[in-house]
Amino acid sequence: MISDVSVTQLSDSAQNYLKIIFSLNEWSDEAVSPTVIAEKAGVKLSTVSGAMSKLRQQGLLNHAPYGAVSLTALGREYAVAMVRRHRLIETFLVQMLGYRWDQVHEEAEQLEHAVSDFMVQRIDELLGYPTRDPHGDPIPTAEGAISFPAATLLAQAKPGQKVRVERISDADSELLQYFSENGIIVGAQLNIATGEPFSDTLEVTANGEPTVIRLGARATEAVWVSPLDSTD
Repeated sequence: MISDVSVTQLSDSAQNYLKIIFSLNEWSDEAVSPTVIAEKAGVKLSTVSGAMSKLRQQGLLNHAPYGAVSLTALGREYAVAMVRRHRLIETFLVQMLGYRWDQVHEEAEQLEHAVSDFMVQRIDELLGYPTRDPHGDPIPTAEGAISFPAATLLAQAKPGQKVRVERISDADSELLQYFSENGIIVGAQLNIATGEPFSDTLEVTANGEPTVIRLGARATEAVWVSPLDSTD
């Protein structure tokens, strides 16, 4: 359950770091290092190292020298609260203000620090308590519960499979635009075929359309899918 202590009591920097650490572990089992955090945050490693020390002293994360970084129970509560803010704002921007899904990430990065807990609650109510954001990421409830779809990377799909798109990474806005132009959005149904020999590509058709879309690793490693039954 999310603590009664509000994330607004943390600095913007602390909020960002906790959200980054949570997000890096959300769809991956890889250990989170200060180097990876620095790359994600776009800052120097020395800056991250100092920040990690402060967050550890606040009881928000575990970090041994030269070791991996992980959230404490309290740190995770704060991180989940920040993720909830970010994804609700993204959903609001798309559903209510007409933003495209490739436009919302940076906007939400700014707004998530400015809105109050009450506004977050009102946005949730206005949207009808959505469970997924425009990219398919789960939106935590007010109590901190998160329901993840049973999904794997499109890169792991087999030729002949029929799958449903469950989540698409929002890290690359140009890639999001390409997916949108080709009907590869959350909820889309894809038929998988083998690409050209030695091309390291998958060929897919989307939503029953005949157009073949060739996807390389950059694309297939940004999409998570779940298998469909033959009757779907």
